[in-house]
Amino acid sequence: MNAIAMTKDHTDIEADAHVEKPRRILIVEDDAAAARAMSEAVEDLGCEPIVMRNYEDGIKAAGLANFAVIIFDRMLPGGDGVEAIARIRAGGSTALILVVSALGRASNKIEGLEKGADDYLAKPFDPEELRARLRALLRRQEMTVLDNDLIAFGALEIRMKARTVHVKREHVPVSPKEFDLITYLAQNAGQVVTRMQLLEHVWNLHFDPQTNVVDVHVGRLRRKLEGAAGRPVIHTARGEGYVFDPSRGAE
Repeated sequence: MNAIAMTKDHTDIEADAHVEKPRRILIVEDDAAAARAMSEAVEDLGCEPIVMRNYEDGIKAAGLANFAVIIFDRMLPGGDGVEAIARIRAGGSTALILVVSALGRASNKIEGLEKGADDYLAKPFDPEELRARLRALLRRQEMTVLDNDLIAFGALEIRMKARTVHVKREHVPVSPKEFDLITYLAQNAGQVVTRMQLLEHVWNLHFDPQTNVVDVHVGRLRRKLEGAAGRPVIHTARGEGYVFDPSRGAE
């Protein structure tokens, strides 16, 4: 299939947003060859690629339909793909976001992850690596826990399929990365989870990038949960990592 033929306008996307079909992946990429390679990788995984060629069209498309993953080139006509993350989240999208960029230094990757990207892939990329990263992101969305899809700790509930968090029956808005973070912590409740474990299992990084990305995300999530629960939920194990324990009192 010709990847560029998958390009749609916003009317097409909005009109078929609720039609049952393979999972869709939004590709925001201005380079025709790169967009074609990405589309082919997406099709190889049994998903439907939707291609947008500039920054503003990508932002608009992200808000019109539910995408499993959004691939956003960093250097686009009209804006920075990393800066687009906040706008996409503000529009209500819960898609996982893969930033692809010719800016491939460690500092660039760290910046992208700290701004909320779920993964960051440097150009030029191997198509097989792109497929592997997309498979990992898609598996993350499919993760289930318990037969009834629920992780519950008293008044705190984590719904895996809906990817939502409730405390005292009130919805606590969390980003996709924060949801992955609380899920991993909850699955290891009562145990010390190190920063390296979080980097590996939540950020899919198998090295320490010497950044405070873990602490920043844990701090943000901790404030949201504590504000809703009225007590600490995530505790610091000094010099080691973090412990998820909603039953413990204040430290």
